[in-house]
Amino acid sequence: MSPFAKLSATLAATRQNIAGLNATGSQPVTAHKFGGSSLADADCFRRVAGILLERDDATQVTVVSAMQGVTNALIALAQTAAAKDPAWQAQWSTLRERHLETARDLLGDKSGALRVWLEARLADLADTLKALAVLGIPAREALDSIQGLGEVWSAHLLRAYIESLGHDCALLDAREVLIVSHGELGVAVDWQASAERLADWRASHPQRRVVITGFVARDGEGRATTLGRNGSDFSGAIFAALFDACELHIWTDVDGVLSADPRLVPEAVSLNALSYEEACELAYFGAKVIHPQTMLPAMALGLPIHIRNSFKPSHPGTCIATVGDAANGPVRGLSLADQLAIVNVEGAGMIGVPGTAERVFAALREAKVSVVMISQGSSEHSICVVVRAADCARAELALDAAFSRELSQGQIQAIAVTRDISVLAAVGDRMAGMPGVAARLFATLGRAQVNIRAIAQGASERNISVALASADAARALRAAHAGFWLSPQTLSVGVIGPGNVGRALLDQLREAIPRLRREANLDLRVRAIASSSRMLTSERGDLSADWSAQLASSDQPSDFEHFTRHVHAAHLPHAVIIDCSASDEVASHYPAWLAAGIHVITPNKQAGSGPLARWQAIRDARAGGGGRFRYEATVGAGLPVISTLRDLIDTGDELIAIEGILSGTLAWLFNRYDGTAAFSALVREALALGYTEPDPRDDLSGLDVARKLVILAREAGQPLQLADVDVRGLVPAELLDLDKDQAIAALDTLDAAMAETLQAARSRQCVLRYVARLDKQGHASVGLVELPETHAFATLRLTDNSVQFTTKRYANNPLIVQGPGAGREVTAAGIFADLLRLGAALGARL
Repeated sequence: MSPFAKLSATLAATRQNIAGLNATGSQPVTAHKFGGSSLADADCFRRVAGILLERDDATQVTVVSAMQGVTNALIALAQTAAAKDPAWQAQWSTLRERHLETARDLLGDKSGALRVWLEARLADLADTLKALAVLGIPAREALDSIQGLGEVWSAHLLRAYIESLGHDCALLDAREVLIVSHGELGVAVDWQASAERLADWRASHPQRRVVITGFVARDGEGRATTLGRNGSDFSGAIFAALFDACELHIWTDVDGVLSADPRLVPEAVSLNALSYEEACELAYFGAKVIHPQTMLPAMALGLPIHIRNSFKPSHPGTCIATVGDAANGPVRGLSLADQLAIVNVEGAGMIGVPGTAERVFAALREAKVSVVMISQGSSEHSICVVVRAADCARAELALDAAFSRELSQGQIQAIAVTRDISVLAAVGDRMAGMPGVAARLFATLGRAQVNIRAIAQGASERNISVALASADAARALRAAHAGFWLSPQTLSVGVIGPGNVGRALLDQLREAIPRLRREANLDLRVRAIASSSRMLTSERGDLSADWSAQLASSDQPSDFEHFTRHVHAAHLPHAVIIDCSASDEVASHYPAWLAAGIHVITPNKQAGSGPLARWQAIRDARAGGGGRFRYEATVGAGLPVISTLRDLIDTGDELIAIEGILSGTLAWLFNRYDGTAAFSALVREALALGYTEPDPRDDLSGLDVARKLVILAREAGQPLQLADVDVRGLVPAELLDLDKDQAIAALDTLDAAMAETLQAARSRQCVLRYVARLDKQGHASVGLVELPETHAFATLRLTDNSVQFTTKRYANNPLIVQGPGAGREVTAAGIFADLLRLGAALGARL
C-alpha cells in the first residue's frame, strides 16, 4: 500500500473514531484558518471576528497564525540572544508593546485580564532569552518553543475579542492534543493519539466556536515542537480532519490562487477552482498561497479547501477539491521557482549503462540535496537535474566524488553546474491528452527570445516544466501567461469602418466593457480601429473616450496585413474582426481571416451577396479554420432574421417563400409618405437622421434590399446570385451618372412620378411598400408594390422591417419577424449582440 493510501486509510479509521467529537452531535463543522497578514493589527482582528460571526456555521473551528511578522521576529530574537547581542532586549520590548497595544485597542477597558496574561507569557519569554544568552547557542527545543509563541498569543487575542462581543468561544492550545513526529519526508501526525486527546478535550469544551493555535504541537516525548514553515496552514488541515469538518477556509490577503504571480503578471486572474493535484503542482513550483503538505489530509478525506481573502470576504476565492474547473483551458496556472541551479552529468560512457541514474540520485541523497526537476534525453548521453542554488556546490562535490573514476577515464566528460536558473511550470489537469500544449508553450517562449535549458513532463501530463536563465524568468512568465491567456473569454477586437454604424458600435462598447468584465467575465480589448485611410492600434486594448480624435491624428496608414497581425496577436486566445464598412475589398479578406481562426462579425452585405465562389470560400474557411462568421446585422440590423431562418431549416422545416420589407430606410420613407410632404424632402430627412447610406441612391436603387434577399436565399440553400434578382429601383436614369452631392440636390425629380403612383394606389385603397420576394424555385424580386390597407406590411411603424417566412409548418399563418431595421444605434446593437453571442460561445457568462 502506498504512503498516501495508508494515510487515507488511517484518516478514514480516525474519522469513524471521532464521529462524536463535537457536542452538537451530527452538526456539520466548518474549519477556518487565518494567516498572519489577516491578523496584522487590531483592525484585522476585528475584521476576522466579523467574518466568523457573520457566518452561520453550525460548529466553527478557527486556526490562527501569529500576527504578521511575529514568527520571524521571535526567531530573530532567539538568534540575537544566543549570539549574546544585547539588542534582543529592544526587540523583545517592541514585540511586547505590539501585543499589549493590540489588546488595549481591541478590548479597551476590558483588556486588563488579557494584558496580565500576556505580560506573564512575555516575561517567561524574556527569562528564556536570558538563558539562551548565557548558553550562547539556540537549543533546538528552546527555539521550537519560542517560535510558536506568536500563534498562542494571537489565539488568545482573537478568543478574548469574540467573547467581549458576547459570544461564547473556547480556546484550544494545539500542544494539548496534537502529537507529531519529524522524519525525512517532513512532519507526520499521530492521528489516533491526537484524535483521542481531542475527544477528551472536547468533552469538557462543548462551545460552538473554537479558536486553535496553529503551527505548534508536541512530539511523542511531550516536547513542544512546530510543524515547520507554512505549518499554520498544515494545522488548519489537520484540525479540519480531526474535527471531521465538511470544508476548510484558508483566509489570506489575496483573492484565492492566481493564474500567475501578480507581481510579475499584473493581468493574472483568480482561479475559481483547482484540483488537489493542480494546486500541489502550482504550490511546489512557487505559488505562495498554499503549501502542498497542507493538502495531504484534505486529499485523503476529499475535503474541499477554499482559499479566501479576509480583506474581501465577499470574493468566492478558489475552491481546491477532487475535481477542478473542467470548463476552462488546458493550462490553469503558471508558477515560477527561482534561486535554482542546473547540474548536468554528461558523457558517452553513460549510454546504455544500467544504474547510472541510480548513482546520481544516491549521491545527491547522501549529500542531502533535494532534486527539483529531472531531465534526460533518450540517448542517455546526459542526466540533468535542477537543484536549489544553495545546494549546488554540495551537489557538484558529491557527484565529482561519486563519478571520480569515470571522470578520470574520460567516460564522463564533465559534471557542469549552471547557476542563476529558474523553473517555469505550466499546470493543468486538462493538459493530459491535449495536443499542442507543449508546442504553444515553446513557441511562446521562442517569440519572447527565451532560451530553454531543460524540459520535463511527467506521464500524468499535468505539468510541463522548463528550466531557463533567471534573467529571462520574468519575461518568460509574462510571455507564457499571455500565450495561454488563462482567461479564455478575452477577445482581441479589431474594428474596420468607424463611420456611422462603426462609431455607434465603438461608443456602445466603451460603455459596456467595464460591466462585461465585471459581470460576464468577458474581456473585450479593442486593439485596432481602421478607416479607409489610417488606423489606430493599442497593445492593451483600452478604448478611450477620445478614440476618434486619436484615430484622426494617427500617422499609421491603413494596412490590412499589419491590422490583422496586430489583432491576431499570439498572446491572446481569441481574435475577432468587426467589419462595419460596405467595402467589397474588406470582404475579400474574410476567407483568409476565418482560415487563420479569426472570428468575423459584420453588417457588410458584400460577402453574403457577392460572388458565389467567395461565399463558398468563406463557408469552407469557417469550417476548416475554426473562425466563427456572424452576420445577423446584414439583413435586419438588430432583428433575428437570419437566426430564425437558420432555426427553421436546421429543425427540418421546408421553406416555401420569403416576403419582406428589408430596408428600414424604405420602410420609413413609405410609412411617412402620404403626400403631405414631397418624397424628396423625406429622403433628405432620412439622410439627416442616419437612416440612409451616405449616398441615398444606394437605398433607393433597391440593390441593398436585393443583397439582403440574396443572403437569405443562400442561407436557405439556394445558390442565388445578385444578377438573378429582378430589381426594380426608384432611381431615375438621369440621376445615375451624377456624383453624390449632385444626386442629392436633384432628388426633386422623383416627386412627380412618386405622387402619381401614390394617388393611384390610394384610389384602390392600397398603400405603397418596397417588398422583397423569394419562392422555393429561386424566383427573386424586389420593388415597389401596392398592398391592401389590411396587409400586415401596411401597418408597420416607421423604420420597422418585417419578414414573413412561409414554410411547411407555417403554411397558413406565416412566421413573422418584425421590428426596427434601420438606424446606426440599432444596427450597432445588432453587431454588438453578435459579439456577445461569440463571447458566450467562447465561455463568457452571458
